[in-house]
Amino acid sequence: MKKRFKILIVDDHPMIVEAYKNILTSTDIRDTYRLTIQTADTCDSAIKKIKEASEKVHYDILFLDVQLPPSSEGKIISGEGLAIFAKELLPNAKIVILTMFNENFRIQNILNTVNPDGLLIKNDITSKDFIFAFNAIVNNPPYYSTTVAKYFRDQTINHEEYLLDEINRKIVFYLSKGIKTKNLINHINLSKSAIEKRKTQIRTLFKLDKANDEALINEAKRRGFI
Repeated sequence: MKKRFKILIVDDHPMIVEAYKNILTSTDIRDTYRLTIQTADTCDSAIKKIKEASEKVHYDILFLDVQLPPSSEGKIISGEGLAIFAKELLPNAKIVILTMFNENFRIQNILNTVNPDGLLIKNDITSKDFIFAFNAIVNNPPYYSTTVAKYFRDQTINHEEYLLDEINRKIVFYLSKGIKTKNLINHINLSKSAIEKRKTQIRTLFKLDKANDEALINEAKRRGFI
């Protein structure tokens, strides 16, 4: 009997979504699995589908792009935040993160904040690799593509150096939208002093010392956090 899985693919690029669907409906997959595939192209539509699934038939696997437009209310600003949200509502679902970002600091941040069942760097994977990854994630997770595996072999990395949690990411995100530090308390549930401390932490992580907000935002963009 074929294994049945309900899947949600979240990516804001229609061609990429179509490519994933084509692979997952190919003969190599259909011979072994029976898949029900749904898609979403925004955080808002994904949030709605995840909430509905938590009350009805849960998703078994979620494929999430990292670089997604933020939700309308700004509570979820990336695929990482969406993954954390999904884990809370669908604790038994397997989470697979797909991203173009291949720098060590981004890989480490995803591993620390999400700890996904699969982490695939898009430039690593062909159709054949995607099928191999799917089988591995279904049967024996986690699975990491080549660039992530190379990261694990690098023993010289200071792991803490690259960690930027979801609250710190939101601080940088709102600053990039032109919101002043004094007004961040209206968007983040922290005191002004706590936000200032976190901004200092972010500067330290980015090795920017006393840099202004513009420099902090530019560095966050360079590192792929916004």
